[in-house]
Amino acid sequence: QYRLMALATLRADGWPQATMVSYANEGLLLYFIISRHSQKFANIDRDSRVSIVVGRDFEDPADIRALSIAANASEVRDPAQRDRAIKLILARHPALAKLGGPDLGHSAVMRAYCSIVTILDYSKGFGHADLLTVGPGGSEMTPARDDDWGFLVSTGTD
Repeated sequence: QYRLMALATLRADGWPQATMVSYANEGLLLYFIISRHSQKFANIDRDSRVSIVVGRDFEDPADIRALSIAANASEVRDPAQRDRAIKLILARHPALAKLGGPDLGHSAVMRAYCSIVTILDYSKGFGHADLLTVGPGGSEMTPARDDDWGFLVSTGTD
């Protein structure tokens, strides 16, 4: 339901670089468009490992729902898959569609294959996270962990 993600890549000097990008997805396959001349593109071209966070602001900590993702990113070079990705992105982001679509000489259509997905859902308890590991043989859900971060939760009996 969220339409922006923070994308963290590794710079050549080892420092992480995080930026916000629009995205669309087909299941656990994420698509996004970036400039071929950007630091993000150079970083991914050199090291395909990326970290992604999808979430939103909250008023009540019990409303926190987010995804924290370890993935490998690469350029979509197959024309049919690239066209499909562009259609998905423009359908999800009508304001981008008004701009007429990407100039493929300047822009790169990218995909990120999720490997590890941490699913945060604090409605199930402060710090609640489920871990989904995705691999060639399928996926595996690791039992939830609750990490209260040391915050005291009122029991209502105070």
